[in-house]
Amino acid sequence: MSNQFISPSVILMAVVSLMWCGGCVNQRIESDNPTPSNPRIEKRAFGVLSSGEGVDEYTLTSGSGVTVSILTWGGIIRTILTPDRTGAIADIALGYDSLPPYEARHPYFGSIAGRFANRIAKGKFSLDGSEYKLATNNGPNHLHGGINGFDRKNWRTETSSTSDSVTLLLSTLSPDGEEGYPGEVRASVRYTLSRENTLRIDYSARASKATPLNLTNHTYFNLAGHDYGTIEDHQLIIKADSYLPVDSTLIPTGARQPVASSPFDFREPRAIGSRLSEVGIGYDHNFVLDEGSKDARSAAIAWDPVSGRALEVLTTQPGIQFYSGNYLNERRTGKGGASYPRHSGFCLETQGFPDAINQPSFPSCVLRPNKEYKEMAIFRFFTR
Repeated sequence: MSNQFISPSVILMAVVSLMWCGGCVNQRIESDNPTPSNPRIEKRAFGVLSSGEGVDEYTLTSGSGVTVSILTWGGIIRTILTPDRTGAIADIALGYDSLPPYEARHPYFGSIAGRFANRIAKGKFSLDGSEYKLATNNGPNHLHGGINGFDRKNWRTETSSTSDSVTLLLSTLSPDGEEGYPGEVRASVRYTLSRENTLRIDYSARASKATPLNLTNHTYFNLAGHDYGTIEDHQLIIKADSYLPVDSTLIPTGARQPVASSPFDFREPRAIGSRLSEVGIGYDHNFVLDEGSKDARSAAIAWDPVSGRALEVLTTQPGIQFYSGNYLNERRTGKGGASYPRHSGFCLETQGFPDAINQPSFPSCVLRPNKEYKEMAIFRFFTR
Protein backbone atom coordinates (compact mmCIF):
# COMPACT_ATOMS: atom_id res chain seq x y z
CA MET A 1 0.00 0.00 0.00
CA SER A 2 3.00 2.30 0.36
CA ASN A 3 3.05 2.77 -3.43
CA GLN A 4 -0.66 3.57 -3.67
CA PHE A 5 -1.37 5.73 -6.73
CA ILE A 6 -2.94 9.12 -6.03
CA SER A 7 -4.66 10.57 -9.06
CA PRO A 8 -3.90 14.11 -10.26
CA SER A 9 -7.51 15.09 -9.53
CA VAL A 10 -7.14 14.09 -5.87
CA ILE A 11 -3.89 16.05 -5.62
CA LEU A 12 -5.57 19.07 -7.19
CA MET A 13 -8.47 18.83 -4.75
CA ALA A 14 -6.02 18.70 -1.84
CA VAL A 15 -4.14 21.77 -3.06
CA VAL A 16 -7.38 23.70 -3.55
CA SER A 17 -8.49 22.68 -0.07
CA LEU A 18 -5.28 23.94 1.51
CA MET A 19 -5.42 27.22 -0.39
CA TRP A 20 -9.01 27.71 0.68
CA CYS A 21 -8.41 26.70 4.30
CA GLY A 22 -5.61 29.23 4.67
CA GLY A 23 -8.37 31.83 4.97
CA CYS A 24 -10.99 29.63 6.61
CA VAL A 25 -11.11 31.69 9.79
CA ASN A 26 -13.52 34.02 8.01
CA GLN A 27 -15.40 31.36 6.08
CA ARG A 28 -18.72 29.74 6.90
CA ILE A 29 -20.37 26.52 5.95
CA GLU A 30 -22.97 27.06 3.27
CA SER A 31 -26.50 26.10 4.25
CA ASP A 32 -30.01 26.29 2.86
CA ASN A 33 -30.72 29.16 5.23
CA PRO A 34 -29.46 32.38 3.60
CA THR A 35 -29.81 34.31 6.86
CA PRO A 36 -27.95 32.58 9.71
CA SER A 37 -29.59 32.81 13.12
CA ASN A 38 -27.89 33.93 16.31
CA PRO A 39 -25.85 31.33 18.20
CA ARG A 40 -27.79 29.77 21.07
CA ILE A 41 -27.35 27.32 23.92
CA GLU A 42 -29.96 24.99 25.39
CA LYS A 43 -29.98 22.61 28.36
CA ARG A 44 -31.78 19.33 28.97
CA ALA A 45 -31.61 16.53 31.51
CA PHE A 46 -29.65 13.61 30.06
CA GLY A 47 -29.89 11.00 32.80
CA VAL A 48 -29.07 10.03 36.37
CA LEU A 49 -25.82 8.45 37.55
CA SER A 50 -25.83 5.39 39.80
CA SER A 51 -24.95 7.80 42.63
CA GLY A 52 -28.29 9.57 42.10
CA GLU A 53 -26.67 12.69 40.68
CA GLY A 54 -28.22 14.15 37.55
CA VAL A 55 -26.32 14.73 34.31
CA ASP A 56 -27.26 17.53 31.92
CA GLU A 57 -26.60 17.98 28.23
CA TYR A 58 -25.94 21.43 26.77
CA THR A 59 -26.51 21.96 23.06
CA LEU A 60 -24.53 24.77 21.45
CA THR A 61 -25.71 25.95 18.03
CA SER A 62 -23.56 28.23 15.88
CA GLY A 63 -26.48 29.63 13.91
CA SER A 64 -24.64 28.95 10.66
CA GLY A 65 -24.45 25.19 10.30
CA VAL A 66 -22.79 23.44 13.26
CA THR A 67 -24.33 22.07 16.47
CA VAL A 68 -22.32 20.59 19.35
CA SER A 69 -23.76 18.86 22.43
CA ILE A 70 -21.73 18.48 25.63
CA LEU A 71 -22.44 16.47 28.79
CA THR A 72 -21.61 17.59 32.31
CA TRP A 73 -20.41 14.01 32.89
CA GLY A 74 -16.78 13.93 31.79
CA GLY A 75 -17.20 17.15 29.81
CA ILE A 76 -18.03 14.77 26.97
CA ILE A 77 -18.60 16.10 23.47
CA ARG A 78 -21.47 13.77 22.60
CA THR A 79 -22.54 15.02 19.17
CA ILE A 80 -21.16 17.29 16.45
CA LEU A 81 -23.68 17.95 13.69
CA THR A 82 -22.22 19.39 10.49
CA PRO A 83 -23.44 19.65 6.87
CA ASP A 84 -21.67 18.12 3.90
CA ARG A 85 -21.01 20.00 0.68
CA THR A 86 -24.67 19.53 -0.34
CA GLY A 87 -26.04 20.66 3.02
CA ALA A 88 -26.88 17.16 4.33
CA ILE A 89 -26.36 17.00 8.10
CA ALA A 90 -24.50 14.17 9.85
CA ASP A 91 -23.19 13.57 13.35
CA ILE A 92 -19.40 13.20 13.05
CA ALA A 93 -18.61 12.27 16.70
CA LEU A 94 -18.65 8.67 17.92
CA GLY A 95 -20.59 8.10 21.13
CA TYR A 96 -23.79 6.92 22.79
CA ASP A 97 -27.47 7.85 22.96
CA SER A 98 -27.84 7.44 26.72
CA LEU A 99 -25.94 7.85 29.98
CA PRO A 100 -25.37 4.23 31.16
CA PRO A 101 -22.66 3.35 28.61
CA TYR A 102 -20.89 6.64 29.39
CA GLU A 103 -20.94 5.84 33.12
CA ALA A 104 -19.57 2.38 32.32
CA ARG A 105 -16.03 2.07 31.03
CA HIS A 106 -15.73 3.22 27.41
CA PRO A 107 -12.93 4.36 25.04
CA TYR A 108 -13.01 7.95 26.39
CA PHE A 109 -15.54 8.97 23.70
CA GLY A 110 -15.49 12.79 23.65
CA SER A 111 -14.12 13.02 27.20
CA ILE A 112 -11.87 15.50 28.95
CA ALA A 113 -8.72 13.53 29.78
CA GLY A 114 -6.79 14.48 32.95
CA ARG A 115 -5.16 15.07 35.31
CA PHE A 116 -2.63 13.74 32.87
CA ALA A 117 -3.73 12.88 29.35
CA ASN A 118 -1.94 10.00 27.65
CA ARG A 119 0.51 7.71 29.50
CA ILE A 120 2.87 7.85 32.47
CA ALA A 121 5.33 4.95 32.46
CA LYS A 122 4.68 2.31 35.11
CA GLY A 123 2.34 4.70 36.92
CA LYS A 124 5.06 6.42 38.89
CA PHE A 125 7.18 9.54 38.94
CA SER A 126 9.46 11.61 41.15
CA LEU A 127 8.86 15.32 41.76
CA ASP A 128 10.81 17.67 44.04
CA GLY A 129 12.38 14.74 45.89
CA SER A 130 9.16 12.80 46.52
CA GLU A 131 8.01 9.59 44.85
CA TYR A 132 4.43 9.18 43.68
CA LYS A 133 2.55 6.04 42.68
CA LEU A 134 -0.48 6.15 40.37
CA ALA A 135 -2.93 3.55 39.13
CA THR A 136 -1.76 1.35 36.26
CA ASN A 137 -4.93 1.18 34.18
CA ASN A 138 -3.33 0.58 30.76
CA GLY A 139 -1.17 -2.52 31.00
CA PRO A 140 1.87 -1.52 33.08
CA ASN A 141 1.18 2.21 32.62
CA HIS A 142 -1.06 5.01 33.86
CA LEU A 143 -3.49 6.39 31.25
CA HIS A 144 -5.61 9.56 31.06
CA GLY A 145 -5.61 10.33 34.79
CA GLY A 146 -6.25 6.84 36.11
CA ILE A 147 -9.27 4.86 37.20
CA ASN A 148 -11.34 7.92 38.09
CA GLY A 149 -9.86 10.76 36.10
CA PHE A 150 -11.45 13.96 34.84
CA ASP A 151 -13.48 11.88 32.37
CA ARG A 152 -15.47 10.52 35.35
CA LYS A 153 -16.34 13.80 37.06
CA ASN A 154 -19.71 15.53 36.83
CA TRP A 155 -18.52 19.07 36.10
CA ARG A 156 -20.17 22.26 37.37
CA THR A 157 -21.43 24.62 34.66
CA GLU A 158 -21.91 28.25 33.71
CA THR A 159 -23.18 29.55 30.39
CA SER A 160 -22.85 32.82 28.51
CA SER A 161 -23.56 34.13 25.04
CA THR A 162 -22.91 37.02 22.67
CA SER A 163 -24.27 37.84 19.25
CA ASP A 164 -21.34 35.88 17.75
CA SER A 165 -20.84 32.88 20.05
CA VAL A 166 -22.11 30.73 22.92
CA THR A 167 -20.00 29.41 25.80
CA LEU A 168 -20.24 26.54 28.26
CA LEU A 169 -17.79 26.80 31.16
CA LEU A 170 -17.11 23.58 33.07
CA SER A 171 -15.22 23.53 36.36
CA THR A 172 -14.15 20.90 38.87
CA LEU A 173 -12.02 20.32 41.96
CA SER A 174 -9.51 17.49 42.14
CA PRO A 175 -8.52 16.96 45.82
CA ASP A 176 -4.94 16.59 47.01
CA GLY A 177 -3.96 12.93 46.55
CA GLU A 178 -6.70 12.05 44.11
CA GLU A 179 -5.56 9.10 41.97
CA GLY A 180 -2.17 9.48 43.69
CA TYR A 181 -1.38 12.98 42.37
CA PRO A 182 0.00 15.67 44.69
CA GLY A 183 -1.84 18.92 45.32
CA GLU A 184 -5.37 20.17 45.01
CA VAL A 185 -6.21 21.22 41.45
CA ARG A 186 -9.01 23.57 40.43
CA ALA A 187 -9.59 23.13 36.72
CA SER A 188 -11.91 24.65 34.17
CA VAL A 189 -12.63 23.86 30.53
CA ARG A 190 -14.40 26.47 28.42
CA TYR A 191 -16.18 25.37 25.23
CA THR A 192 -17.04 28.26 22.88
CA LEU A 193 -18.88 27.71 19.59
CA SER A 194 -18.78 30.69 17.23
CA ARG A 195 -20.90 31.82 14.33
CA GLU A 196 -17.86 31.00 12.15
CA ASN A 197 -18.31 27.29 13.03
CA THR A 198 -15.23 27.04 15.23
CA LEU A 199 -15.26 25.19 18.53
CA ARG A 200 -12.64 26.66 20.85
CA ILE A 201 -11.58 24.79 23.99
CA ASP A 202 -9.74 26.76 26.68
CA TYR A 203 -8.12 24.74 29.47
CA SER A 204 -7.20 26.46 32.74
CA ALA A 205 -6.04 25.21 36.14
CA ARG A 206 -4.28 26.14 39.36
CA ALA A 207 -2.67 23.80 41.90
CA SER A 208 -1.87 24.00 45.61
CA LYS A 209 1.31 21.89 45.14
CA ALA A 210 3.57 21.12 42.23
CA THR A 211 1.86 18.45 40.14
CA PRO A 212 1.97 17.08 36.58
CA LEU A 213 -0.92 18.35 34.48
CA ASN A 214 -1.83 17.67 30.87
CA LEU A 215 -5.39 18.17 29.62
CA THR A 216 -6.99 17.29 26.29
CA ASN A 217 -10.26 16.31 24.66
CA HIS A 218 -10.68 12.77 23.34
CA THR A 219 -13.35 13.09 20.64
CA TYR A 220 -13.38 10.40 17.95
CA PHE A 221 -14.19 11.92 14.55
CA ASN A 222 -15.56 10.31 11.42
CA LEU A 223 -16.20 13.14 8.98
CA ALA A 224 -18.39 10.93 6.80
CA GLY A 225 -20.69 10.34 9.79
CA HIS A 226 -20.22 8.44 13.03
CA ASP A 227 -21.99 5.39 11.57
CA TYR A 228 -20.25 5.41 8.19
CA GLY A 229 -17.50 2.79 8.64
CA THR A 230 -13.74 3.26 8.69
CA ILE A 231 -11.80 6.50 8.31
CA GLU A 232 -9.05 4.92 6.21
CA ASP A 233 -9.98 6.98 3.11
CA HIS A 234 -9.93 10.27 5.04
CA GLN A 235 -7.19 12.62 3.89
CA LEU A 236 -4.92 13.94 6.65
CA ILE A 237 -2.22 16.55 7.08
CA ILE A 238 -0.17 16.81 10.29
CA LYS A 239 2.16 19.79 10.33
CA ALA A 240 5.06 18.12 12.12
CA ASP A 241 8.57 17.27 10.98
CA SER A 242 9.10 14.71 13.75
CA TYR A 243 7.22 12.36 16.03
CA LEU A 244 7.89 10.46 19.26
CA PRO A 245 8.65 6.77 18.67
CA VAL A 246 7.31 4.46 21.38
CA ASP A 247 8.11 1.14 23.01
CA SER A 248 5.85 -1.91 23.02
CA THR A 249 3.67 -0.36 25.77
CA LEU A 250 3.31 2.96 23.87
CA ILE A 251 5.67 4.93 26.13
CA PRO A 252 7.92 7.35 24.20
CA THR A 253 11.54 6.23 24.00
CA GLY A 254 12.73 9.82 24.51
CA ALA A 255 13.86 10.28 20.91
CA ARG A 256 12.42 12.64 18.33
CA GLN A 257 12.30 10.82 15.02
CA PRO A 258 12.02 12.67 11.66
CA VAL A 259 8.83 11.75 9.81
CA ALA A 260 10.53 11.95 6.40
CA SER A 261 10.39 8.72 4.37
CA SER A 262 8.25 7.00 7.01
CA PRO A 263 4.58 6.04 7.49
CA PHE A 264 4.40 9.01 9.90
CA ASP A 265 4.91 11.62 7.20
CA PHE A 266 1.62 13.50 6.86
CA ARG A 267 3.18 16.81 5.88
CA GLU A 268 1.46 16.43 2.52
CA PRO A 269 -2.14 15.18 2.26
CA ARG A 270 -2.37 11.41 2.43
CA ALA A 271 -5.09 8.86 3.12
CA ILE A 272 -4.99 7.63 6.72
CA GLY A 273 -5.10 4.03 5.55
CA SER A 274 -2.42 4.36 2.88
CA ARG A 275 0.41 3.07 5.13
CA LEU A 276 -1.58 1.88 8.12
CA SER A 277 -0.32 -1.70 7.86
CA GLU A 278 3.25 -0.47 8.35
CA VAL A 279 2.56 0.72 11.92
CA GLY A 280 1.08 -2.45 13.41
CA ILE A 281 -2.61 -2.09 14.22
CA GLY A 282 -2.54 1.67 13.69
CA TYR A 283 -1.35 5.08 14.82
CA ASP A 284 -1.18 6.07 18.49
CA HIS A 285 1.71 8.52 18.42
CA ASN A 286 2.51 12.06 19.46
CA PHE A 287 3.65 14.42 16.72
CA VAL A 288 6.03 17.25 17.63
CA LEU A 289 4.77 20.74 16.83
CA ASP A 290 6.64 24.03 17.17
CA GLU A 291 7.75 23.79 20.82
CA GLY A 292 9.00 27.37 20.85
CA SER A 293 5.59 28.94 20.21
CA LYS A 294 2.82 29.51 22.75
CA ASP A 295 0.49 30.97 20.14
CA ALA A 296 -2.26 28.87 18.62
CA ARG A 297 -1.09 27.55 15.26
CA SER A 298 -2.47 25.10 12.76
CA ALA A 299 -1.46 21.54 13.64
CA ALA A 300 -3.61 19.29 11.47
CA ILE A 301 -6.24 19.23 8.72
CA ALA A 302 -8.47 16.27 7.89
CA TRP A 303 -11.24 15.84 5.34
CA ASP A 304 -13.54 13.21 3.90
CA PRO A 305 -13.31 13.25 0.09
CA VAL A 306 -16.83 11.85 -0.35
CA SER A 307 -18.86 14.24 1.82
CA GLY A 308 -16.48 17.19 1.69
CA ARG A 309 -16.63 17.68 5.45
CA ALA A 310 -13.35 19.00 6.79
CA LEU A 311 -11.70 19.81 10.09
CA GLU A 312 -8.73 21.97 11.00
CA VAL A 313 -7.10 21.73 14.44
CA LEU A 314 -5.12 24.58 15.98
CA THR A 315 -3.40 24.51 19.37
CA THR A 316 -0.99 26.16 21.79
CA GLN A 317 0.32 22.76 22.87
CA PRO A 318 3.72 21.31 21.84
CA GLY A 319 2.24 18.02 20.61
CA ILE A 320 -0.74 16.41 18.94
CA GLN A 321 -1.56 12.74 19.45
CA PHE A 322 -2.93 11.06 16.33
CA TYR A 323 -4.91 7.96 17.28
CA SER A 324 -6.58 5.90 14.55
CA GLY A 325 -9.13 4.08 16.72
CA ASN A 326 -7.07 0.89 16.95
CA TYR A 327 -8.98 -0.67 19.83
CA LEU A 328 -12.51 -0.01 18.66
CA ASN A 329 -14.44 -3.12 17.66
CA GLU A 330 -17.74 -3.97 16.00
CA ARG A 331 -19.15 -5.43 19.23
CA ARG A 332 -19.45 -1.91 20.67
CA THR A 333 -22.86 -0.42 19.84
CA GLY A 334 -22.97 3.34 19.53
CA LYS A 335 -25.56 5.97 18.69
CA GLY A 336 -28.54 4.71 16.73
CA GLY A 337 -27.31 1.14 17.08
CA ALA A 338 -24.22 1.89 14.97
CA SER A 339 -21.29 -0.50 15.03
CA TYR A 340 -17.86 1.03 15.64
CA PRO A 341 -15.25 -1.32 14.13
CA ARG A 342 -11.51 -0.76 14.32
CA HIS A 343 -10.49 2.51 12.61
CA SER A 344 -14.07 3.84 12.52
CA GLY A 345 -12.94 7.06 14.19
CA PHE A 346 -9.76 9.09 14.67
CA CYS A 347 -8.59 11.40 17.45
CA LEU A 348 -6.41 14.49 17.20
CA GLU A 349 -5.56 15.16 20.85
CA THR A 350 -3.71 18.42 21.48
CA GLN A 351 -1.47 17.91 24.50
CA GLY A 352 1.91 17.96 26.18
CA PHE A 353 4.21 15.03 25.51
CA PRO A 354 3.32 11.60 26.97
CA ASP A 355 5.35 10.58 30.05
CA ALA A 356 6.89 14.09 30.15
CA ILE A 357 7.13 13.91 33.96
CA ASN A 358 9.70 11.09 33.58
CA GLN A 359 11.58 12.49 30.58
CA PRO A 360 13.62 15.65 31.32
CA SER A 361 14.28 16.32 27.63
CA PHE A 362 10.55 16.84 27.01
CA PRO A 363 8.78 20.18 27.62
CA SER A 364 7.86 20.42 31.30
CA CYS A 365 4.38 19.29 32.32
CA VAL A 366 4.66 20.46 35.95
CA LEU A 367 2.16 23.02 37.22
CA ARG A 368 3.45 24.92 40.25
CA PRO A 369 1.37 26.79 42.86
CA ASN A 370 2.33 30.26 41.63
CA LYS A 371 1.48 29.47 38.00
CA GLU A 372 -1.69 29.06 35.96
CA TYR A 373 -2.10 26.28 33.42
CA LYS A 374 -3.51 27.77 30.21
CA GLU A 375 -3.77 25.92 26.91
CA MET A 376 -6.10 26.13 23.96
CA ALA A 377 -7.40 24.00 21.10
CA ILE A 378 -9.54 25.17 18.19
CA PHE A 379 -11.57 22.89 15.90
CA ARG A 380 -12.69 24.58 12.67
CA PHE A 381 -15.42 22.85 10.69
CA PHE A 382 -15.89 23.58 6.99
CA THR A 383 -16.58 21.93 3.65
CA ARG A 384 -14.56 21.51 0.47
